[in-house]
Amino acid sequence: MRERTNQGLIDFLKASPSPFHATHSIARQLDAAGFRRLDERDAWHLEAGQRYYATRNDSSIIAFRVGRRKLLDAGIRLVGAHTDSPCLRVKPQPELQRQGFLQLGVEVYGGALLAPWFDRDLSLAGRVTFRRDGKVESQLIDFRDPIACIPNLAIHLNREANQGWAINAQNELPPILAQVPGEERADFRALLAEQLSLEHGLVADAVLDYELSFYDTQSAAVIGLNRDFIAGARLDNLLSCYAGLQALLTADDEESCMLVCTDHEEVGSCSACGADGPFLEQVLARLIPDGEERVRVTQRSLLISADNAHGVHPNYADKHDGNHGPKLNAGPVIKVNSNQRYATSSETAGFFRQLCLENEVPVQSFVVRSDLGCGSTIGPITASRLGVRTLDIGVPTFAMHSIRELAGSHDLSHLLKVLGAFFACRELG
Repeated sequence: MRERTNQGLIDFLKASPSPFHATHSIARQLDAAGFRRLDERDAWHLEAGQRYYATRNDSSIIAFRVGRRKLLDAGIRLVGAHTDSPCLRVKPQPELQRQGFLQLGVEVYGGALLAPWFDRDLSLAGRVTFRRDGKVESQLIDFRDPIACIPNLAIHLNREANQGWAINAQNELPPILAQVPGEERADFRALLAEQLSLEHGLVADAVLDYELSFYDTQSAAVIGLNRDFIAGARLDNLLSCYAGLQALLTADDEESCMLVCTDHEEVGSCSACGADGPFLEQVLARLIPDGEERVRVTQRSLLISADNAHGVHPNYADKHDGNHGPKLNAGPVIKVNSNQRYATSSETAGFFRQLCLENEVPVQSFVVRSDLGCGSTIGPITASRLGVRTLDIGVPTFAMHSIRELAGSHDLSHLLKVLGAFFACRELG
């Protein structure tokens, strides 16, 4: 069972090199499970016992089951995660031709660890907007093959590299794609038009714009002497998206359940499709049109914000509070911060601890060292917008925001089990 669950995650990561692809991958599984796609431009007619989903910007998705129990009696069980990860995004006019090489200018998206991007086999994926037969259309593309690399400077030419080297994102991160002979000028948009033709059989009159990310082509894998770990890109936070999706797919139709996977968390969530935007509020308004009833249902509901946590690294154990060092493969982590960087309260933490106890799922806690700053999640953002009781949890991870992260191979099953129990839980406290 654990091996099948981990392989499902690996397949999901491979199919999801960008937030657009992650949303498409989730939608495809929802379609196969009989969920009905809703268009935000149409009127919605929602029925108890039915399953629905809606997307926004092709990079955020909200899926839900309308339970047979009345919302005013039962509330809604919400799980939130995010589809984006730190990466390198291609600039609008990216072509660089230096020393006979074609490179692309990139912008750093989110708080990426930059050093691991060097010497990796990179590909490119995302969304392309183009004109065809006089109409503007968009399509997802994925080159799949390794088409680029950011080679390190040899140690002979940079003797201080191992003493700490500040990476200049403007000058040192443009990936190399090819050698260009003579004075020939490269046209990146022509390359995208060719990819549209190869991948989708589309003949574009002109490529108008794009949102494209470089990614590591090395597949995620279960590794370690005893296969204790999962290594891969975008574990933060596609692991949580995948666990929430599988829990929703296996939930019954008794309780109302919702999975919220939004874009732009890594850059603050402030967008039309981010957690600090109106997407979730507008979906809830259409599910519960009456304003007073919606407030009453919200106060009977609970949100679990699932976003990876920092496991205690054996080489850097002093970066953790001595009493709050989450271990890999020891279960999901309740994240607490008195300054509301996490939205956990004693009541929501208590509810989750009891849920884990009842379902024999190990559980841990994390508080950042008092002399270090604390990251945040969609939890406080969603809680402040909706007024919903919220809990922040996550699977412990090493190398968060690296091009290749590491998690425990048992923890996905732990998370999936407790989220499944949450969606089935009759009383939310």
